[in-house]
Amino acid sequence: MLIEKYTSNWVQYFKDIKGEIAKGLHGIAYTIQHVGSTAVPNLDAKPIIDIDIVYTEPIDFASIKAGLAALGYFHNGNQGIEEREVFKRNGTYFNEILDRITHHLYVCPAHSKALERHMLSRDFLRKNDWARLQYQQMKYELAEKSHQDRKRYAALKELEVNGFIDSIIAKEKNQGSSTS
Repeated sequence: MLIEKYTSNWVQYFKDIKGEIAKGLHGIAYTIQHVGSTAVPNLDAKPIIDIDIVYTEPIDFASIKAGLAALGYFHNGNQGIEEREVFKRNGTYFNEILDRITHHLYVCPAHSKALERHMLSRDFLRKNDWARLQYQQMKYELAEKSHQDRKRYAALKELEVNGFIDSIIAKEKNQGSSTS
């Protein structure tokens, strides 16, 4: 099955990956955020940990890139999303944790719209059970529609889920501004 039942192991996997990444980024100013569906308690998801490394000073990107290279990642560009750089394992440096736990790794400046989208959608789904359940149902329906094929699922999700995510981001922004 493409979508798996939620497990609290995903939180530990994030912590494990974060700890390994920290070894390569020592002395650099950054934060690491657990984003995506595995970051939302009780949300069934593809078992892939999504991680955003966030920096504030543009000069820090080169240091982060070098630190990740030393850990066995290569920079794979932004894959069409501005201010969200993708890093993938290069297969030349083995790390028990980084190569065992399936994850997506992104590096974003703090002002990135992609980062904002990740954080706002995650936070809204964490706070609103109705939205989490609706999103989960959409994911199961797309997995079935795609015949459990990852690439077809990703393409369908891009087409069919963006409107839902946009609407919850707007709601999260409104909730945030009304509580300030």
